[in-house]
This record gives sequence, C-alpha cells and structure tokens, in this order.
Amino acid sequence: MHLSSLLLLLAAAVVTVVLCRTVKLPAMLGYLLVGMLIGPHALGLIASGDEVTHLAEFGVVFLMFTLGLEFSLAKLNAMRRVVFGLGAAQVVTTAALAGGAAMLAGYSWQVGLALGGAMAMSSTAMVSKLLSERNELNAPHGQNAIGILLFQDLAVVPMLIMLPVLGRPGEEMLWALGLAALKIVFVLVLLLNVGQKLMRPWFNLVAKQHSSELFMLNLLMVTLGIAWLTEMAGLSLALGAFLAGMLIAETEYRYQVEDDIRPFRDLLLGLFFVTVGMNLNFGTLAQQWWLVLLLLVFLLPGKILLIAALARALGHTPGNSLRTGFALGQGGEFAFVLLALAALYGLMPAELHQVLIASVVLSMLATPFVLQHSDKLVLRLAASEWMSMAANLHQIAVRTMQSQGHVVVCGYGRSGQSLARLLNQEEIPFFALDLDPEKVREAAAAGESVVFGDAAKREVLMAAGLMRARALIVTYADTHSALRILELVHQIRPELPVIVRTYDDSDIDKLKAAGAAEVVAEIMEGSLMLASHTLMMLGVPLNRVLKRIRAVREDRYQMFRGFFRGTVEDLEDGERPLPRLHTLLLVGGANAVGKTLGEFDLAALHVEVKSLRRKNMPPAQPSPDFELAEGDVLVLLGDPESLAAAEMLLQQGH
Repeated sequence: MHLSSLLLLLAAAVVTVVLCRTVKLPAMLGYLLVGMLIGPHALGLIASGDEVTHLAEFGVVFLMFTLGLEFSLAKLNAMRRVVFGLGAAQVVTTAALAGGAAMLAGYSWQVGLALGGAMAMSSTAMVSKLLSERNELNAPHGQNAIGILLFQDLAVVPMLIMLPVLGRPGEEMLWALGLAALKIVFVLVLLLNVGQKLMRPWFNLVAKQHSSELFMLNLLMVTLGIAWLTEMAGLSLALGAFLAGMLIAETEYRYQVEDDIRPFRDLLLGLFFVTVGMNLNFGTLAQQWWLVLLLLVFLLPGKILLIAALARALGHTPGNSLRTGFALGQGGEFAFVLLALAALYGLMPAELHQVLIASVVLSMLATPFVLQHSDKLVLRLAASEWMSMAANLHQIAVRTMQSQGHVVVCGYGRSGQSLARLLNQEEIPFFALDLDPEKVREAAAAGESVVFGDAAKREVLMAAGLMRARALIVTYADTHSALRILELVHQIRPELPVIVRTYDDSDIDKLKAAGAAEVVAEIMEGSLMLASHTLMMLGVPLNRVLKRIRAVREDRYQMFRGFFRGTVEDLEDGERPLPRLHTLLLVGGANAVGKTLGEFDLAALHVEVKSLRRKNMPPAQPSPDFELAEGDVLVLLGDPESLAAAEMLLQQGH
C-alpha cells in the first residue's frame, strides 16, 4: 500500500470518527463512512479495497480473540436460562425466517443460511455501550439483551466453520463439514488439555522478565500462532484466535492482555470496516433501493417485534420484552464478518451483498434514536406497563409517605451504601433508589430503605418524596444521568441542594452549571488522601497536614466551611452553635429581584453569601454589583437568627 494512500486513509478516518464521536455515534459507523467515500465506487481516492484487505483481516482475528477472552463458563452458567433459552430461540428463529425468505425469493439454501446467520446478529459493542450510558445493564431487559448477545457471539463460531465449505458440491460438502467437525473437536481437546497446562507457566515465565515489550511480543506470538495452527488444520484464522482468547482467559493475565491487545484490535478492526465501506457500490444500491428498505424493515420493526414476541412467550413482561427488542433490532459487527466470508467463498451474489451491508449500516445508524424514544414507545404499545409503573410508584410513595426531611440517595452501590451507613449513624432518614433488582431485593430483605426505581424520571423522584426531602445525592459517576436528575430537581425544587459524584474533574463545570450544589471528584479526593499520607510519612506534623488538606478542600469546595443542619443540632459538651448553611429561593415578587446584592447590607446581619445558583450558570460567589433574578438560589452562611432576618430582608424588604 502506497504511503500517500495510507496517509489519506488515516486522515479521513480521524476526521470522520471525530465527527461521529461529536454526534454520539459509534466509531464503527465512521470507518464505514470513510470506506464508502474514498473507495472505488465513490470518490475513487483509493483504487481498490484489496490494498488493505489482507491487513484488515487481522482486525477480525483480534475481534474473535477478545471475544474468547470474554468467554466464561461461569458467566454462561449464571445466565444459562436467558442464553440458551431466549438467546437460542432468537438466533434460530431469526435465521430461519431470513433464510426462508431468501429461498422463497429464489436464492439457494446456502445463501439463505449465510443471510439468516448474518441477520440474526446484533451489535454487541453498540448495545452494551448504549445500555451502559442509560444505566440499564442490570435492568431485566438489559440482562435479556446481554444474554442474547452472548449466544449470538457463540453462534458465530459454527458459522465460521460452515461458511467456507457451503459452496462445495453435495457429498463433498457433507464430507468437508464432517471433517471440519472432527478437526474442531480434536483441536479443542488438544488445546484445552495441553494448552491450558502450558499457557499459565509460559506466561508466568514471560511476566517474570518484567518487560512490557516482551509480554506484548509473546501475546502476539501466541494469538497469531494458534490462529495459524487452526488455519493449517483447514479451519479459519478467526476460530484459532477465539480459542487463543479462551486459553488466556483462564490465566491471571486476562485483564492485562485485554488492555494490551485493544489498540491492535481497534486499529485493525477499523481497517476491516473501512474495507467493508469501500466495497459498497452506490450504483447497485440506487438500483436496489427498494430491497434495502425491505431488509431494513425486517431488521428494525420485524426483528424488534420478533424478539419481543419470543421474550413474551418465555414469560417476560410486555414492557421488558419490548425493551429487549428495541435494544437488539439492529444488525451488528459480526454480520459484516459473516457477509464478507460468504462473499469471499462465492456464496453471496454481489448485488445482494451490497444490499445487505447497506441495510445493516442503516439499522445501526437508527439504533441510538430508537433507544432514545424506547420508553415512550413501550408505554404506548404495552398497556400493562402503565399498571406496572403505577404499582412501582405506589410502592415507593407508600414507603416515603411518613418521611420528612429525609435524603434521597440515587444509586445504592458501594458509595451509596457507605453513605447510607453514615446517615444511619447520625439518625438522618434516607430513601435510596437503584436499578439493580437483585441488589434491591437483597438490601430490602435486610431491612434497608431502598426500592427499585429510575432516579432520572420525574414520577419516581416525586414518589420518593422530593418535595419533602432535605437533600439529594447522586452516588454513581454517570454525568448523563446526573444532568437529567439536576434538570428535574431544578424544575421541581430549585432550592434543594444536590451533591453529585463524578470520576474526575472533566465534568465539574457542566454539572455545577446544571445546578449541583457540589461535585465530588474521586480523583481529587484520592489525591488528597495520597498527599496526606505522604506528608505524614515525611515527618510533617499531623496538625500541619490536616491544615494543608483542609485549606485545599476549602478552596476546592465552596461550602466546606458551613453545613446544612436539621431541626435538631447535636453539639458536644461545651460546644457553641456553629454558623450553618441555608438555601434561599427568590420567588416571583421578592424584594431582591431586579436589585444588586450591594443594595443589601447582609454583613451587618452577620450573614455571608457563599454562592449563587442559576440555571445554565456554574455556582459562584456573586459580586456586590450582581443583579438578582427570579429563580436564583442563594446559599447563605450565618446563625439561625441572622439567616431568618436576611431571608425577611431579601424576600419582603424588612
């Protein structure tokens, strides 16, 4: 491949993938678009896809390798009912319907089998990412989707064995399939018995050399070596890579290997998707547009309804069944792999191959938008979902009916449970919401105040007693969900203090602009603890260490010097009441609206304005010439009597 072609390919890929990331679309679609634009059937900037095809084939090898790394017998056993029940039913039914339709249209059964296998696949990368962003991986429909995807991944393996021999004559094909089955049994027995005994000590030996370059070289040698052995045995490179991943997954180096191999996989897999796009012929698609639309209808509405019907038949609720269908209605990355293999061995007519790739690409483009509106669609299509939602909201409302001045805890993971224990010790009532049904069931059985509910929904927050709450805490590091919660709280109770947890400092300004009273970054707190231990180890006196850390925190957290207090204040013997924080919402007609802070002598009342929160503006300490507006939330610091006087002055003018 010429350097100019390679530079052109890299530049186009970088620009297009950046654009895809900006509009929240998967990078895979960017690579496909690059291939479509620069390929021989569009701008013709690269004459033939053959120049990168051989290199791109290794992208599939590393994709299958990472699939083998994720293969776990324990995971399969834990989800066996969904995987081998709903997952098997989905793959077999989808493949049978698609293959049968192809045969009715006049294609051979070999074409039908290849087409059906490709249409049965969904995008593991896209679905898992979208469900994770929506905080739905642990929801019932999320577990259904993951189980089905797991079976789809397993179904790719026999397809990789069958497709290369389907184009042979009848008896020869049966002989080849039987021989391939014997080979795979032999290879599995050999690798799983001999390979497992050799893999761990060999990786231990390499790891003891403490060389990252040697470890990487060994990883590539093992992966490509096993892939080469399976190819020499008459099987495929991709199958060998899958087996290599399975072997390494049984060692303690699995996660290190996964991190090391990811750059190679992503780069080469990107090249594979570029070659898929380069093979798209727009002339053929223009002539066969009606067939593209027909297949798109099968992939989206048809596949969604089919999966929903299968889930419903296996006992899942209508709402969960529909949500599972909406998540898996698209085609996937393995569809491209199977279609490319079918075309390589002459099983797929060129025109049909073009149409199938185009329909899969369009279905993947539509998936983020389908999932975005899935909740509204489920409520419209499943009448029982209203009853289920109403029952859940009723349960939440009953649990919080007697609560007053409680804390709403969004998320009951490790951080949420640690916070709950501290609140219990201080006898502060709280109510927690979480989307993991198993976690909720176990915690509720232990007497914890937690129920199943999505804190990013208005109805759930209202049922959780938001109007009577004292504060709201988002304990999980999910900026998208936190922004939605902040928007709802601002609409319902803008004066309510909301504290948000985040992983690093990148989203602090965005969250504060949305109305967060404070944002706690894990990296920030971790660095402070690291610094404090380091200073003490170096002999710095403890009181000076605490002073330094407190100074940093006071500078970082605006309200660190004051605390929101309840109706009862616990004081140690001899301790004087400390100034407290108080939030004040300026309502319509308030005396302070339209005036500046400098017009009010709050200092004379011994009250300090710690910060001001306004929609779409990060909290900040306002200057004296700052003009106040309706809906502003002032955070004031002072003793109770002074705060009461300041509130009267700002609201009523006396």
